[in-house]
Amino acid sequence: MVTGTDSSGFDDPSAEVLVEAAGAFGLLASPARLHIMWALAQGESDVTGLAERVGGALPAVSQHLTKLRLAGLVRARREGRRQVYLVDDPDIVTVVRLLVGRLTDRAEQAPVRHLRGV
Repeated sequence: MVTGTDSSGFDDPSAEVLVEAAGAFGLLASPARLHIMWALAQGESDVTGLAERVGGALPAVSQHLTKLRLAGLVRARREGRRQVYLVDDPDIVTVVRLLVGRLTDRAEQAPVRHLRGV
C-alpha cells in the first residue's frame, strides 16, 4: 500500500482508515442519525427521549441507534428497565459539533448553500 506525504507534512491515511472514515461519514449522512448524534453529544438519553427530541418514530430511532451502536459511535447501558444511550467516540462529537456549528454560523450570515453536487 502506498501512502504519500503532502506539502504540509501530513502522511496520507491508509486505505483501511479511509474506508472506516467513509463508513462513519456515511452513517452520519442521514439527517436523522446526525440529529441523534447531535442530541447525544449534549448528554445521554433513552430512545423515548431521543424520539421526542428529534421528532422521529420510536422504531425508526431505535433502528438508527442500532446502526450507530454497531458502528461503535454510540453505546448503551442499562438503567433499571431503560436502555440509556451515550456517545462512545468523543472524536465523533468533535466532528459533529464543528461541522454543524460552522454550518449554523454560515446559515445565520447568508442563505444556506446546499453541499449536494459539490
